[in-house]
This record gives sequence, structure tokens and C-alpha cells, in this order.
Amino acid sequence: MSTNEMTQAELAKINAEIAKLIAETSKLNRESSWYPILVSTSLIASVSTITALLIKFI
Repeated sequence: MSTNEMTQAELAKINAEIAKLIAETSKLNRESSWYPILVSTSLIASVSTITALLIKFI
């Protein structure tokens, strides 16, 4: 095996790792866009529940 073949194999492995990292980054970016929506929705739901309970018992 020559040095050039080894280098090509290493480059192919590095390219595959880069593609994997790009895919993982894209997935994290898509998921992180939903977190503020989920937090605000749960906050609205909890405030409305507390308000309903206060109105019911007062």
C-alpha cells in the first residue's frame, strides 16, 4: 500500500466524519428551534390551569 492510497483512505474517512457532524448539527438546529415554542406553550397552559383553579375555588 503506497502512501497516496493511505492518504486517500484517510481523506475518505475524514470526509465521512465531516458529513456526519454536519448532519448532527443540522438535527440539533432543527430541534432547538422547537424548544422556545414548547416552553411558552407549557407556560401558558400552567398559567391558565392555575387561573382556572383560583376562579373555581375563590
